[in-house]
Amino acid sequence: MKIILTQEVSGLGAPGDIVEVKNGYGRNYLLPQGFAIAWTKGAEKQVTLIKRARSAREIRDLDHANEVKAQLEALKVTLKARAGEGGRLFGSVTPAEIVDAVKAAGGPSLDRRRLEVSGHIKSIGSHPVRIKLHPEVTATFNLNVVQG
Repeated sequence: MKIILTQEVSGLGAPGDIVEVKNGYGRNYLLPQGFAIAWTKGAEKQVTLIKRARSAREIRDLDHANEVKAQLEALKVTLKARAGEGGRLFGSVTPAEIVDAVKAAGGPSLDRRRLEVSGHIKSIGSHPVRIKLHPEVTATFNLNVVQG
């Protein structure tokens, strides 16, 4: 089955990519979840719109990705969260909150879908966060969660 991805699917491709998948995977998962649309000649025109939108918000090239990586790794990112006794958070830290904390610390605006957090952040302290800026560049920075 030929489909056009509308969102990034790890191991498969980026938005706007035309990929061939098994019929069941496409029909039962990708299409109902909104990760893809069925491939047609008319949908092929939508691919150019998706790719244009992606290029507007994406890191321009490898050099720009390395600049953003250096900027992120130099940041001291702190996030205030409500916590109870013993430093356990009420709930967990979401990727959207991490992106807001990076922006508040003076960092660049990031896509929350590209964040990779090992497990759920449910306690106060320093936690490593990875973000895939470019297919060849991954930045890692520490997120310091404090009681607030």
